[in-house]
Amino acid sequence: MAELIQQGAEAKVFALSFYGRDAIAKERFPKTYRHPILDKKLTARRVVQEARCLFRCQQAGIDTPTVYFIDTNLNTIYMERIEGRTVKSFLIEHSGNPALVDDLAHKIGKALAALHGINIIHGDLTTSNLFIRDSNQSLVLIDFGLSYHSSLIEDKAVDLYVLERAFLSTHPNSEVMFEKIVQVYTKKSRDGKQIFAKLEDVTVKEPCHK
Repeated sequence: MAELIQQGAEAKVFALSFYGRDAIAKERFPKTYRHPILDKKLTARRVVQEARCLFRCQQAGIDTPTVYFIDTNLNTIYMERIEGRTVKSFLIEHSGNPALVDDLAHKIGKALAALHGINIIHGDLTTSNLFIRDSNQSLVLIDFGLSYHSSLIEDKAVDLYVLERAFLSTHPNSEVMFEKIVQVYTKKSRDGKQIFAKLEDVTVKEPCHK
């Protein structure tokens, strides 16, 4: 029996059992403003693209949910259900523990450098889309619904910028942690210095809102 556990702008997520394994089913729903035939093609393409990004991450040793099955007729991906907690909830509970926060920042920086190293842009990096496994405390990247392939320095910088905005809006006084993430990322990434420079450029150009 499938249980709806989340609904976003692009998809519904259900918890269920898939051939005896705890799983989730991510179902993209139709966009009514598009022509039905075009919508079906575009949605199926997005489902396949998301699954490919997840598969490429696993090939590269990046911890992401294992894909079990893709149903392009129903626009649904069946994948591993991660037993763990979000980085968001972890930081809310452990923000006062510098050692734990520093260790987590190192894991995030390393994982994002590896992700961009295979030219995958996540597209929606937030502390809710980063998980910590209960079993081994591994950092897991989830929700690749907006992901795509790109080798552009600008795209990788924007990916980091989105995460920076998420930290600032959700976790007060997290500037030091994000700086640590960027330090590790820059050290581990082949194009780290260029990406960091572009990130600073993006940040400087951010419009001011009164």
